Amino acid sequence: MKSLADLRQEYPAGGLSEADAGDDPIALFRRWFDQAEAAGLAEPNAFALATATPDGAPSVRFVLLKALDDRGFTFFTNYDSRKGRELAANARAAMCFLWHPLERQVRVEGTVEVVTPAESDEYYARRPPGSRLGALASPQSAVIPDRAFLEARHAELMAEYPDGNPPRPANWGGYRLLPASIEFWQGRPSRLHDRIRFARRPDGSWHRDRLAP
Repeated sequence: MKSLADLRQEYPAGGLSEADAGDDPIALFRRWFDQAEAAGLAEPNAFALATATPDGAPSVRFVLLKALDDRGFTFFTNYDSRKGRELAANARAAMCFLWHPLERQVRVEGTVEVVTPAESDEYYARRPPGSRLGALASPQSAVIPDRAFLEARHAELMAEYPDGNPPRPANWGGYRLLPASIEFWQGRPSRLHDRIRFARRPDGSWHRDRLAP
């Protein structure tokens, strides 16, 4: 195996100026996301979600972004999962998007709220039948005896709901991360990367800073 210390590459793709960033981080995120989609990146909506217990023990996993508006970034999961339990006890969270072929990264930090039942119902109804059944079959993050247990539970639910249209489980739904800060990272040569951070003011407007790489 090649030495990890020798793994490196330059980032010549472009830069991010204050003029390019503008004054609205949500608009900039949408523009970067559209460019990631246009570049054919697999699952450009995938992001690492970091949560923590009240005493600060962190955990991280990849999740899929499913909605975005001026309020924040929305994803869906089992409320009884590890991340759900941690968010119930400590609503502060962070997400990180990496679009490596474009040499870009976006970090979002803030607090998380549970979306309305109507929002969760609307998204759940749009999921493929297999995903809807999977949400019922899996006691996410719980210890299970083996794979057969999960497959047996899925088979039971397929028989119970042959149309593949079960009701949304009460312990499954959405969260919205309300951003307090959004940082855009654009790779540059010689590790002199561009980092533009937006921080939300108390009145809801955004303050923009450039950070050293």
